[in-house]
Amino acid sequence: MTTEHPIPLSNEVKTLITLFNHTFKTSNQTVLICCEKEPIYRPADAKHSYHRIIFAHGFFASALHEIAHWCVAGKARRLLEDFGYWYIPDGRTMEQQSAFEKVEVKPQALEWIFSQSANVTFHFSADNLANGCRASNEFQQAVLTQVQHYLTHGLPKRAQRWSDALIQQFRPNIPLNIKEFTLPSNSPTPTDR
Repeated sequence: MTTEHPIPLSNEVKTLITLFNHTFKTSNQTVLICCEKEPIYRPADAKHSYHRIIFAHGFFASALHEIAHWCVAGKARRLLEDFGYWYIPDGRTMEQQSAFEKVEVKPQALEWIFSQSANVTFHFSADNLANGCRASNEFQQAVLTQVQHYLTHGLPKRAQRWSDALIQQFRPNIPLNIKEFTLPSNSPTPTDR
């Protein structure tokens, strides 16, 4: 799958794709694919026998973010393109940004857990670079609270399976510890999603 696109992929991204596909291709009929200009989820159709999580530009963080959305989406939503979610592109108003942050808490909490599981740095994303918007302090705290809830009460089944696979691959025999998750003093907005 990693040879179907013109973007050269890092060894870590190739490993991530192989690991995801090994973990979920058979059990969930879902594959991870790179690359399109914008990330998107496409359910199986007449031409494709597998659901496809497509991440952007070969970025490791983009893949983890899209997988997090897949782990949050229920069975019915996984049959809809991009899970049937609304999306207003870059340049949202403050009111639209507030709505965006409310629906991003669980996906970004899972992305943070996946990032730690893969031994890579997590960055909060406001996904609104045109307005110079960074993730609000309230949003960052909500994500941290959700991470703590997941680690205390358990992750969704697919998310736990993915976290376990990442840990085994990238930090063997070092389980996650809730103390690893702390808010940065100043969280920059990433440009790699």
